[in-house]
Amino acid sequence: MSLKPLRAPPANAIAERFARTVRGECLDWLLILNRRHLERVLRAFIDHDNTQRPHRALALEPPQPQQSPAATIGEVRGHDHLGGLIDEHYRAAA
Repeated sequence: MSLKPLRAPPANAIAERFARTVRGECLDWLLILNRRHLERVLRAFIDHDNTQRPHRALALEPPQPQQSPAATIGEVRGHDHLGGLIDEHYRAAA
């Protein structure tokens, strides 16, 4: 089995798809003020993408789901990130 170099077409396609997702769902909707702001926004979006957002290739599961057990009873609450661009919902403990 040989390892594919980073410039291989499959690696490029994955990187391009991620860049398009970040731009379309995040950066096109915000006015970025400086590099520090950009880094903070990207960190928040990547954290959301890896722990909350469902991915089709993973049977609608996030790549790194949060380890807390899913509650089935309790009030549904929400939390906004990035000024309301990302809205996460969860059940509060009963």
